[in-house]
Amino acid sequence: MSAARIAPYLDLIRWDRPAGWLLLLWPSLSALWIAADGFPGWHLVTVFTLGTFLMRSAGCCVNDVADREFDKHVKRTAQRPVTSGALSVRQALLFGAVLALLAFALVLTTNPVAIAWSFAALAIALVYPYAKRYVSMPQAVLGVAFSFGIPMAFAAVQSAVPLLAWVLLLGNLFWVLAYDTEYAMVDRDDDLAIGMKTSAITLGRADVPVVMLCYGAYLAVWAGVLLQRLPPAVVWVAVVAAAAQALWHYTLIRGRSREGCFKAFRLNHWLGCTVFAGVVAGYALR
Repeated sequence: MSAARIAPYLDLIRWDRPAGWLLLLWPSLSALWIAADGFPGWHLVTVFTLGTFLMRSAGCCVNDVADREFDKHVKRTAQRPVTSGALSVRQALLFGAVLALLAFALVLTTNPVAIAWSFAALAIALVYPYAKRYVSMPQAVLGVAFSFGIPMAFAAVQSAVPLLAWVLLLGNLFWVLAYDTEYAMVDRDDDLAIGMKTSAITLGRADVPVVMLCYGAYLAVWAGVLLQRLPPAVVWVAVVAAAAQALWHYTLIRGRSREGCFKAFRLNHWLGCTVFAGVVAGYALR
């Protein structure tokens, strides 16, 4: 296949924009370390790293098909491959199905509990693109979808999903609400014009304060969990470093400019990486 034919598929899965799948990866890997009470082994690290990339890419395929009529009215998304006609709906869905099957093949190398939970993860991923039509805060649905690597990690390590996994998922959901509201703030005017529902529209002028509260809730929940398991000094270094990034994002979004909000969104994976680094360092130094 020529480079010209491959290019639309790479664009479809946001190959040149890794921030999206990294936002999924860091909490999933963090949960792996917590579930295993330390390094979980290279097999699971590989499964979750590749699986995260594949499932996020498959989600992009479904999302772009679902939003193809809306995307043509939004400046930032008008040239996406399905919307522009570079790929057909059938091509995008077939590619997404192949990616999802590859991810499922990885899950098959874990255990029956993780395999069972993977069907729930797939269902949530398929529901999200359509939530934007009916739910005033679709970012909450995305929050569950983008946090489901956490219970999957516990299932893969422990063959069970304890309460701790759901506590971490709840905390991570607040982080997703924060960064995806920033993302929604970029397209607020376009979304209002086409009737799309987003948290940025629902919150109105409360958007910036709520984003900051969500950052705080995320860090509070995860700090509370980690302080019970890891050296406090390591946890506080990671949490303070992450909080400093959140405060920087505030300076970017307080004016509600498209450029500032989009930059804050794109930089969020570093915040998640900071928390993950604290988890790894904490278990290594414990």
